Amino acid sequence: MRTLTLLQLNDLHGYIEPHRELVRDKGEWSFAEMGGLARIKALFEQVRRETAGAVIALDNGDTFHGTHVAVASRGHALVPLMNALKMDAMTVHWEFAYTPTGVCDLAACLDYPMLAINCYRKDDGSLLLPPWRIVERAGLRVGIVGIACPIVDKTMPPAFSEGVRFTIGNEELPGTIQQLRAREDVDLVVVLSHLGFPQDVKLARETDGIDVIVSGHTHNRMHEAIVENGAIIFQSGCHGSFVGRLDLMIEGDRVVSHRHELIPIDDRIAEDAAVARMVDNALARERTEMSEIVGRIDTALHRYDMTQSSMDDILLRAIAEAGGTDIAFSNGWRYGAPIAPGPVTLNDLWNIVPTNPEVSTVELTGTELRTMIEENLERTFSADPYGQMGGYVKRMRGLTLYLKAENPSGRRIDRLFAGPAEVRPESLYKVAFVTEQGVPAKFGANRATTGVTAIEALRRLFAKDSITKSEPAQSVFLV
Repeated sequence: MRTLTLLQLNDLHGYIEPHRELVRDKGEWSFAEMGGLARIKALFEQVRRETAGAVIALDNGDTFHGTHVAVASRGHALVPLMNALKMDAMTVHWEFAYTPTGVCDLAACLDYPMLAINCYRKDDGSLLLPPWRIVERAGLRVGIVGIACPIVDKTMPPAFSEGVRFTIGNEELPGTIQQLRAREDVDLVVVLSHLGFPQDVKLARETDGIDVIVSGHTHNRMHEAIVENGAIIFQSGCHGSFVGRLDLMIEGDRVVSHRHELIPIDDRIAEDAAVARMVDNALARERTEMSEIVGRIDTALHRYDMTQSSMDDILLRAIAEAGGTDIAFSNGWRYGAPIAPGPVTLNDLWNIVPTNPEVSTVELTGTELRTMIEENLERTFSADPYGQMGGYVKRMRGLTLYLKAENPSGRRIDRLFAGPAEVRPESLYKVAFVTEQGVPAKFGANRATTGVTAIEALRRLFAKDSITKSEPAQSVFLV
């Protein structure tokens, strides 16, 4: 009997030091200080000592983007920190915000490979990144297969996928598993996936020969791993607030049992001193420049609701005011650490919208409004997990949407109102949105930019009006 331990970090989104996080205990939410790469380094080294090095450390991506320090350096400020964790492999998603060339630049700086079985160059059909690597630990040969998020060329800004195309990876995976087992003589196959938890469950059901799927993208805090078609699947939240640990008990080349733990990264873990100094150095300028207090809030801002969130209510209010409209849209992002009641800093604003896109306006017909929202609802609630290609429901202000999530594609809107009046097909509606992912380019007419970025719009909102409460203008109702 041999034991192998997998450690998982997924969806870090650039959070390299401890931050305030919402945690649930007995049904109640409260704030705790969570995360920090210095703590994670200490935990990883403790587990390596406990297991005599029988550890594989894996990162699901969404690592090098999501905070100001990450975006301002195009991810490179995090490179020495991630190298210090001694990861064995990662896959990718928001890293493509720096373009495919930027992804390759980051990969060249890492001590471990970025893996993606499903990202191809358009010019010659070759893979942009290696599809897999083999790691030998505990006397075992372990094949690690990477699957990048496949939505990059479908729902994200065009620059993210310039010159490359993405597949789901499900068609490539069976042949890769066969190659790893037959030609490379691996004992175990681990899939490192950024598809999302529902997609990984489907992938496991339709693919034989997977031992473990290390899942990411959907930010699930899984307190228990599940097993589908012999594949153990686990995922570990986001922002570095938790690390997943999976201990595999193996006889021959067969996993006979496992133990899973979702480990909170809190103050019970003493920081690794060397990595703590590296974090301090990386954030030296940030702590001065980003500490400016721009306002106050007396209710928590977060993105932990599928249909509506207090954090995006504030962002939408700022977007609408910048665009001079009643209706506003933003993307249904999952990332962005919660903001506790009290002072709001410039750093908090960058955590809300690290892409800092420009605010624009456009005129949409009522038919276009309904079609755009229906398409977003399909990407959120598709009955086929592979069709779920968005984050949460598109955030909206000035509209009231009644939806039936269980309905088929194109039939989920029950009723849609603009203010007190039901949206009429031929009527025109001027809306404001954040340029990158608010209103797709195929919709609307008379597009115009405001010259105001999302961060500036938020600053203006807080400066003009002391916000003591977020506006809980609930605009999306499940019926």
